[in-house]
Amino acid sequence: MDNKRSLGAATGIVIGYLGLTLSTLAALVIMAAAAPRYATTEAWVHAIIVAVFAVVLTLRLRAARAGDRRAVRAVGIIAAVLLIANLIEAATGLFPGWMRIEMIVIAALMAVLLVTVVRGSRQTVAEQRSGN
Repeated sequence: MDNKRSLGAATGIVIGYLGLTLSTLAALVIMAAAAPRYATTEAWVHAIIVAVFAVVLTLRLRAARAGDRRAVRAVGIIAAVLLIANLIEAATGLFPGWMRIEMIVIAALMAVLLVTVVRGSRQTVAEQRSGN
């Protein structure tokens, strides 16, 4: 995924994911004071794990933008894991409804990121094979 368009798209997706993560944490802080039943322990644990993945994903994307091919693979793997994990978590009844919607949005973002990474990687391989 060396081409700039794919990396630019991936960057936009990850920025959206970071924004959603920070918004989720802010919402939990507000709900903890105003409506504690919506700021469950499970919701806090999920939000913190999502925030950790946001940091790791950002660091791997930065390395990918610097030309590290292993980082590109890592971005794809992280996106796939987050896609699957969020779909499974959203299907359970352990989380408040608002957070289940957040999980579906994260899963959608990760699906788009995964497709972007795979397409960008395939395009790079095709360009290398053709000598461009």
